[in-house]
Amino acid sequence: MTPIEDHPLRYALANELHARPFPVAQAPCTVVFLAIKKPVDAVARDRSKDMAHLIALLDRHGAQHPQPDATHYSGQIGRHWLKWEHHTEFVTYTAITQNVSERAFNPADFEVFPPDWLAASPGLRVTSIMLRVVPRPDDDAVQAALNDWFEPESLAVSRVLDDSAICASDFRIDPAGHMRFALFVSEGTGRRRTGRIIQRLCEIETYKAMSMLGFARVKALMPRIGELDRQLTDLMGEMTKDTTHPDDLLPQLLATSTELETLSARSAFRFAATAAYEAIVHQRIEVLREVRFRGRQTFAEFMMRRYDPAMRTVKATERRLQALSDRAIRAGDLLRTRVDVERSAQNQALLESMDRRSDLALRLQHTVEGLSVVAISYYAVSLVSYLLYPLTRAGISKGMLTAAVTLPVVLAVWAAIRRIRRKLE
Repeated sequence: MTPIEDHPLRYALANELHARPFPVAQAPCTVVFLAIKKPVDAVARDRSKDMAHLIALLDRHGAQHPQPDATHYSGQIGRHWLKWEHHTEFVTYTAITQNVSERAFNPADFEVFPPDWLAASPGLRVTSIMLRVVPRPDDDAVQAALNDWFEPESLAVSRVLDDSAICASDFRIDPAGHMRFALFVSEGTGRRRTGRIIQRLCEIETYKAMSMLGFARVKALMPRIGELDRQLTDLMGEMTKDTTHPDDLLPQLLATSTELETLSARSAFRFAATAAYEAIVHQRIEVLREVRFRGRQTFAEFMMRRYDPAMRTVKATERRLQALSDRAIRAGDLLRTRVDVERSAQNQALLESMDRRSDLALRLQHTVEGLSVVAISYYAVSLVSYLLYPLTRAGISKGMLTAAVTLPVVLAVWAAIRRIRRKLE
């Protein structure tokens, strides 16, 4: 039997579902996480530089290189297990080290990423995390550790995945420049489940930081959007005045509309990315299946109170920018209508003027025709008189003869010209 031929993308698409496996970790361990993003044009960046930066780190430990077109990598580098992921706008590094330092969140734990290697990064740090994973003690000991490690005012704590662990963070940058997360793993929780919790905590922070880039963009845009809103309102007010000519308003309206469209085009990707990142943040928190720990706020509550307002601001600004663009379009339509009405009035006045001129021309034509009858009749009478002069020998004077032929000649000329005009018409 001849085997059926596979679609050329079948294996690639199937393997994509398994391209980013969860890490495997066991308490106690230390997790350091780093997300790097190029400050501008991150989507169109030279991705070979990201790969070269990874290879430079692997070469320090003599580790095997990934495939040239790889979007993820995992392997052992020295005493650390490293996971690298390549995303649309950024790359992430996750290093897991067995055991923990005596000093909680010791900055020395981040030295898995050497300072000179960090300085040669092709992008900038979006976020970095130090995550301390320890066996779960009793709740009093957990509470004491949280009081020592975190800022109580913004601390979020919850039991996750059916009480498999307790996770906590205050979402503040510590003096070493890192976000702090703590994970207290319950006895019996497997290494894979622990790895999934670690992955989700890192993703919550990463996508939160990435979505907040949209909020930063909005804060930079809001003053200019307010100015454009006022300009558009003033233009609409000027359009209602009869003293303002449309030719004076059109350049201003075109400039405002062009700038609004430019702002919309330049912000469209960031707005869309922010919405996508926000959805991922909420989805990652949801799958943790949080339960409150000793009356503390959960991650979901923290996001609802402090993160969601920023995201609503981004969405409101996106809607406002779209509404301004629509207003500018409607203003252009109204201005075009006003111009069309004025042109119609001008055309009507022009047609009326042409009618008057045609009437005058017709009257002038009739006048000219009357004069033509007189002139032609004058010469025709002369010719006819010369023709009838021999009759003067019969005793008829020239005057009587001319008087006799004048009226018939005039009538004949008038009739001839009238016939000619009718044929022309």
